[in-house]
Amino acid sequence: MTADRPDGTGDDRYTVISADCHAGADLLDYKPYLEKKHHDDFDAWAATYVNPYEDLLADTADRNWNSDRRLAELEADGIVAEVVFPNTIPPFFPNASLMAQPPTRAEYEQRWAGLQAHNRWLADFCAQAPGRRAGVVQILLNDVDAAVAEIRRTREAGLTGGILLPGVPPGSAVPELYSEVYDPIWAVCDELAVPVNHHGGSASPPLGPEPAARAVFMVETTWFSHRALWHLVFGGAFRRHPNLRLVLTEQGSGWIPGVLDMLDYYHGRLVSAATRAATAESKFGAGLADAMGKGPSEVWRDNCFVGASFMRPHEVPLRERIGLDKIMWGCDYPHDEGTTPYSREGLRIAYAGLPREEVAAMAGGNAARVYGFDLTLLDALAAEHGPKVAEIAEPLTTPPPEATSPAFAAGGSVRVW
Repeated sequence: MTADRPDGTGDDRYTVISADCHAGADLLDYKPYLEKKHHDDFDAWAATYVNPYEDLLADTADRNWNSDRRLAELEADGIVAEVVFPNTIPPFFPNASLMAQPPTRAEYEQRWAGLQAHNRWLADFCAQAPGRRAGVVQILLNDVDAAVAEIRRTREAGLTGGILLPGVPPGSAVPELYSEVYDPIWAVCDELAVPVNHHGGSASPPLGPEPAARAVFMVETTWFSHRALWHLVFGGAFRRHPNLRLVLTEQGSGWIPGVLDMLDYYHGRLVSAATRAATAESKFGAGLADAMGKGPSEVWRDNCFVGASFMRPHEVPLRERIGLDKIMWGCDYPHDEGTTPYSREGLRIAYAGLPREEVAAMAGGNAARVYGFDLTLLDALAAEHGPKVAEIAEPLTTPPPEATSPAFAAGGSVRVW
């Protein structure tokens, strides 16, 4: 969307919604949000916990929980609303919950209490900026009934960002995402129009601390995150729950057309094989057509979206194949790889020269539709804080020298995944 300035000068501005931001409480501030039966254990855990993340120990760490600072910095960056994923360490977790492995049976009770504490904190945090934050609810997959109850509770508590679908690395103690055991989760999300978000970085198996392991993680992590797409497609979740919406965030976007082509190929081969006798592929395709319903590209068209974060120039020419109504830009605040405080430049390097209505959709309109933001409220804020249409239309020739985001990195090309 674009907003006219209240003075009627026609100085149009884009209404920018970041579909990918992160927040969380300071460690000790989670305690009031825990059930009292966990307080003594929390005190003991917090007393010995050593935070492994430098950015959460720096002077700027309060950007995760300081509402006034956050609003001011995002407004200065041209952004008037945000989808809020987790960032800090919730109670009883060894590291960020986004990256954590599924808990064991022994770990589950405390980890679940920690995520519920985050969800309660998040509801209060979002309430400090009414209509401007869509908080993403954290769940665990170990107890499906508990997850369903938490989805209902948090929806009633005003959290509108949907759920964060935990990653299920190969060999996990919980079933793979294609399992029908998760149908009650898909059902309640369909019923309540709750988006299912799967964020980059989750679902990777543990690799160890060696330098090579970190390099392998960088190469493989998006692929592991993409797996949620084909698990839910081939598992038939969208056939059984036709209004279910899946959002894949901070995993890039250039991979989508090629992967959909690949999935369509396998779907076609397997479904056709299942109708013929004694073919090499028939045993793999048996029952697939009835189980999944529509083909992968149709599911993408009807049910899926991408939180493209800082879309890079080489991805933009694929926007029509991805779907102009699917793409949601994000700044990844407050991460170092995010575009803040150079989000205007990030929008320019990607979207300069595109039709105004396309930029408006990708920069905010699509996110407003998926997450239920009130554009009447946000357009009024954008009239003061949003980037000017003419400004974003001007190509960026020189990236900001202090920018650290990959949005400005030279030499990008479309990846296999």
